[in-house]
Amino acid sequence: MNTDLSSDESSKLPNATACKVDAHHVGSDIPFYIGLVVLGGTYVLLLLAMLTADLFYTSPDHLWAALAKPTIQYSLKLSLISCSLTALISLWVAVPVGYLLARHRFWGRNLMDAILDIPIVLPPLVVGLSLLILFQFWPFRLAADWIVYQIPAVILAQFMVACAFAVRTMKTTFDQIDPRREQVALTLGCTRAQAFATVVLPEAKRGIITAATLAWARSLGEFGPLLIFAGATRMKTEVLSTTVFLELSIGDIEAAVAVSILMVLAAVVVLVIARGSITQNLSL
Repeated sequence: MNTDLSSDESSKLPNATACKVDAHHVGSDIPFYIGLVVLGGTYVLLLLAMLTADLFYTSPDHLWAALAKPTIQYSLKLSLISCSLTALISLWVAVPVGYLLARHRFWGRNLMDAILDIPIVLPPLVVGLSLLILFQFWPFRLAADWIVYQIPAVILAQFMVACAFAVRTMKTTFDQIDPRREQVALTLGCTRAQAFATVVLPEAKRGIITAATLAWARSLGEFGPLLIFAGATRMKTEVLSTTVFLELSIGDIEAAVAVSILMVLAAVVVLVIARGSITQNLSL
C-alpha cells in the first residue's frame, strides 16, 4: 500500500511547509528525545529522591517503635475502617450517578456534571469548613452533636472528596461500555433494572474496582477537611494523615516519617491494584 501523500494532500496539512526538509539534511531525533527525558525525568527523579530521603531518614527500629504506640495503632485501625467505609459508600453513589451521566441526556445534566467536580477543584480546607457551617443549620444541626468532631465526621469528610473521584471513574467506565448489548437485553424482554444488573454491571466490574481503590486511596490522604470538620483528637478522630501532623507538632519527626512511609506503602499497593484493573479493562 502506498502511504505517500500527494502534493495537494500535503499542502492541506497544518504547517506542512514548515516540515518540508531536504531528504539529505534530515535532523537527528536524539535532541528531541533528550528534551523529553530531561523534562519528564526531572520530576520522576524528584519523586524518587523524596521517597528515598524518607527511607534513609528513619530506620526499621523507628518504624516498629511507631507502630508500637497505642495512638498510632488506633489511627491505623480507624484509617483502615473509615477508608473502607468511604470507598463502599462512594460506590453506592458513583455507580448510579456515573450510569445516569453516561447513558442519559436530561435537563440540568451539564450543571450536575459541573457540581460533581466541585470537591475536586476546591481546596480541601474549604470542603471541611463548608461541612462545619452546614451543620449549623436545620435540619443538620439536629445531628451535629454525634457527627461533628466525632468518628462519623471522619467518614463524611473523606466521602465528600473521594466520591467525586469515584463518580468520574464510573462515568468513564460506562462511557466505554457498548450500549448496544444493553439494548439487545431490553429487546429480549429485560427491564431496565434487569439489563443493568445482568449486562452492564458485569462489564463494569473492573471499573468498579478501580473506583473503589481510588476512593480508598484518596480517603487515606485526606487531611484538611478532617482537621476542620472532625478535629485531630488523640484516640478519637485521629487517622494516619492527622497523626503525621500531631507527631510533627510535638517534635517527634521520626514517628511522623514512619507513619508517612506507611501511607506511601498503602498508596502504592492501592495504585498498583487500580492500574492493573485499568490495564485489564482496556485490554478487553
